[in-house]
Order: sequence, then C-alpha cells, then structure tokens
Amino acid sequence: MTIVISLGGSIVAPQEGPSGIFLYDFRNVLLSWINGGDHKAIIVVGGGYAARQWQKAYKEMVEMDKAISRDGGSSISRNIDVRQSLDRIGIAATRLNAQLIREVFSDYCRDPIVTDPSADITMNGKILIAAGWKPGFSTDYDAVILAERFNAEKILNLSNVPQIYSADPKVDPNAKPLFHISFDSLLKMIGTEWDPGANVPFDPIAADKARELGLTVIFASGTNLMNFADILNDRAFIGTIID
Repeated sequence: MTIVISLGGSIVAPQEGPSGIFLYDFRNVLLSWINGGDHKAIIVVGGGYAARQWQKAYKEMVEMDKAISRDGGSSISRNIDVRQSLDRIGIAATRLNAQLIREVFSDYCRDPIVTDPSADITMNGKILIAAGWKPGFSTDYDAVILAERFNAEKILNLSNVPQIYSADPKVDPNAKPLFHISFDSLLKMIGTEWDPGANVPFDPIAADKARELGLTVIFASGTNLMNFADILNDRAFIGTIID
C-alpha cells in the first residue's frame, strides 16, 4: 500500500523555525506504520511560512515599483510576469523544506528529491520525497500526479489546522468544522483558479484533478501526531474527508 502525504511547509518550518523534536517524532510515527506492513509513503513538501513571507516581500517591492512608475520613474514590474515570479519563489521554499525532510528519512529514501512529477520516476526505497515543480502548479497538484503515477488511492493533506470549516472561522464565528465534503462543494468554497501563496485547504486545480481520478483526500492537522497515527492505521480520527 502506498500513501501520498501532502505535508504543509508550515508544519515542517513554522514561523519560529523547524523543530528537531517534532521531526524526530514525525519520523517515528511514519516509520512505525511503514515497518508495520507492506507500506510506502510519498511525501510532497510545501513552502509554507517561508514561501508566504518571501512572496509578501516581493509583492511589496512590486507595488512600490508600480507607484514610482506612475510618478514618472522606470518600472521593472512592467516587464515581468509577477504571478510566475511568485510561483518560482514558492517553489524554491518547497525545495528547501523538502531537503530537510529528505535528510530526516535518508535511510528510507534512496532517491533524490522529485521536482518533476511527470518525469520517469523510480522509487527505490520505502519513502520518496517531492517538492515544487514549476510555475502554475502547486505541491497539492504534484501530490495528485504522484498518487496517479504510483496507484495510491488516498492523499493525506497535513496542514496547520485540524479540519476544513464551512467558512473562514477567523471571519465567521458561526463557521463549523466539516467531517466530510465533496470535491464539488469544496470547489464552490475555494474557487477554481490557482493563486500562488493562497491560504486554501487544497489547491482547486489539484482538487479538480483528484475528483477526475476518483481519489480520496484526508485533510487533517500535521502537528497532532497521535491523530496522524490514527489516520495511518485506519482508526477514528479528527479531520475532513474529501471525495
């Protein structure tokens, strides 16, 4: 059995920085499952906090440049695709985070980090690590492509929130956690376009592709490792099932 884990970058490297203690515990939980049967895992690592902060700085620079241009100065933003630039920054962050995870599981991962899920990929160990691919594609989308390629039926999306809510709980006090949601309903909530750095439960382009392939996505907390173990071992868990 192969499971694909879309591991949020903010789980790997939160605002205060990576935690060796968390990485040690995360490794032990996953390896307990890996060694408990004929199990393999593909971990696709996101950019998280670093990606958003670096993208924020770039956006601020672009806005300042545009303001200067309106006052008669030259504008570099006139000659660049800002969206692609933001994506490239985010991709770089995913690859730094992925290298950390690759080293954490180096004794189980014999292959280099996957940066192109469409390439001819082999999996020589029990674990494979992947990072961002190219502008226009999120790590969620990479996870879906790799699930299709390695015949995984399930993607486990580990985020810094425990469940998907009916609305943004920071804005709507009546927002309720959802235990199950269809891809159709999710897409109505989050839209259908990919926005680099957007804080959504799952990339809408990836959600549409997962729906097409008949995959199941489980959205759950990445910091609650007991809950992570429950999901891996098919026990009752806190999270949201998307199918």
